[in-house]
Amino acid sequence: MSATESKKENQSLSLFLGCVAPNRYPGIELASRRVMKELGVDLQELKGASCCPAPGVFKSFDKTTWLTLASRNIVLSEQMGMDLLTVCNGCFGSLGEANHTLKHDPDHKKEVNDKLSEIGMSYQGSIEVRHIMEFLAKDVGADAIKEKVTVPLEGIKVAVHYGCHLIRPSKEKEGLGSAENPRFFDDLVNATGAKSVDYEDKLLCCGAGGGARSAFLDTTLKMTEKKLDILKREEYDCIVDACPFCHLQFDSGQVQLKKTTGKDYNIPVLHYAQLLGLAFGHTPQELGIQMNMTCNPAFEQKILALSQKKVE
Repeated sequence: MSATESKKENQSLSLFLGCVAPNRYPGIELASRRVMKELGVDLQELKGASCCPAPGVFKSFDKTTWLTLASRNIVLSEQMGMDLLTVCNGCFGSLGEANHTLKHDPDHKKEVNDKLSEIGMSYQGSIEVRHIMEFLAKDVGADAIKEKVTVPLEGIKVAVHYGCHLIRPSKEKEGLGSAENPRFFDDLVNATGAKSVDYEDKLLCCGAGGGARSAFLDTTLKMTEKKLDILKREEYDCIVDACPFCHLQFDSGQVQLKKTTGKDYNIPVLHYAQLLGLAFGHTPQELGIQMNMTCNPAFEQKILALSQKKVE
């Protein structure tokens, strides 16, 4: 029996939090732990984990250093005998690509293990790197999620933001359908009772990745502004993402754009785990949604009204 097959039976995964969620949006961790527990998935802390690290920065300068740092995190999960779960697209991209590279390139594997041997570690290639959305789509399924919903989010119009690294490179993201017209995220949103509605430039980058937010903030905010203009015009109730860094760009980006452009978008930004938590009957406070910089009283009132119709 493979490591991945055994994980599907006992539903135990190590949780890789990355950098942005624990430091900027701890509500994403809180919500992820709550909803996964209710789905029968045991998330174990990945002790000693470091930054993924972001391939857009590290890989560009030194591929071996990037692979070594990424593989160390993977080895920690290998030592636990569990597949690794991340709630971040960037971490999924970095760790997933590193895992894929080392499994298929013996020369890089040897080079990395020579480095890891200095700290008494060795990469085996015995586990898989999973993203919470990919795991929910493949291993849980929209129908199973629908059965757990106690507060159907009917009437909530959702703008799904896939983000870049969740669906690309497509050769490493098997079983998720088309990278040009993905639907699995939309299906998982619809399972909550909310409605994912397509919009112009849906797959456009949030603008933040690859170190761009740090180096060229004004440019990245123009990309964010383009999407927000569309969503404001079409009167979406909220943006739902699957990545803390995209979350940061849309959430804090609205505040920054208000200062520079005067535009007041006031569109709530939720990680999918938080949306799912609402559908499972948790309050916004229990999911850390109040920690976001953006808020909308009308959205909160909609959620409150829906929660009063909770189905036991």
